[in-house]
Amino acid sequence: MPSRRGVFLVAFVLLLLAACTTSPTGRKQILLFPETQMAQMGAVAYQETKKSTPISKNSTSNSYVSCITNAITAKVEPDTEWEVTVFDSEQVNAFALPGGKIGVYSGLLDVAENQHQLAAVIGHEIAHVTARHGNARVSAATLTQAGLSAVQILAGSSSREKQQLLGLLGLGAQVGILLPYSRGQESESDILGLVYMASAGFDPRQSVQLWKNMAMASDAKAPPELLSTHPSSSTRIDELNRAMPDALIIYNKARSQGEKPNCKR
Repeated sequence: MPSRRGVFLVAFVLLLLAACTTSPTGRKQILLFPETQMAQMGAVAYQETKKSTPISKNSTSNSYVSCITNAITAKVEPDTEWEVTVFDSEQVNAFALPGGKIGVYSGLLDVAENQHQLAAVIGHEIAHVTARHGNARVSAATLTQAGLSAVQILAGSSSREKQQLLGLLGLGAQVGILLPYSRGQESESDILGLVYMASAGFDPRQSVQLWKNMAMASDAKAPPELLSTHPSSSTRIDELNRAMPDALIIYNKARSQGEKPNCKR
């Protein structure tokens, strides 16, 4: 008769096999949580951020960011209702959370010089959600921390575990815990983000200039918060340039079909 430990190990292996999935670009990842639960976690984390960070009342900035976001999400997941908030902060940062929650910090608007560059950031952050990177990170943490009850921790009072979960969901720099996405996840979001912005009629070539701007901002002063969890490097720019020919085909097709966003700050 099999031992209790043996039964547990078999069940654990079966769970991992069932949870093993393929990302949009073919990467293997383990996802333990249903999307409904991830959306619940995203909503709680979003409300936490809105409580702790001033929300911009600048109608022009809000309209500008919403215009870009709506153009991209209409192409990515038209059936999902995305909520976007502009935060009044000098942070050069942005995030997207499961369940269709997007945050953009007003400081980013000074580094992303036009609608195309801001679309590159927003497309990249949305890609982390569509590729379910938050789920993969929380799942990995769950496997190493038995008994982790993510939703209850997020809904509770401030704690080290809560801060860690916020970081895993993509709010690392915002909560002071730097938990960068893996190189594979970053590369995937770069490429998917390029496709997303191009599909909406934003010029994908501006993504390269954006990361050059980030690098210049880093040289001039303390690195932008966005670079804390989204490292900018010559390798990243090289990868974007390699993907550019395909992205330009998508972009030119979108433009020919009338996708010509005109979002003005």
